[in-house]
Amino acid sequence: AEKQEDPLTVTNGGRVLGITALGQTHEEAREKAYKNIERISFEGAQYRKDIGLLNRK
Repeated sequence: AEKQEDPLTVTNGGRVLGITALGQTHEEAREKAYKNIERISFEGAQYRKDIGLLNRK
């Protein structure tokens, strides 16, 4: 990553952060996680669309 003068977070690729959320139900926690994802943006940002669905019973 390049060093910058302003106080911005800089990334040069790879996995750069994780989002977690709690809720009364599985679905509520999942919805909160996606709402938090919407608050984050940077060039090239990608996220999984199946958060919380693997091994759900």
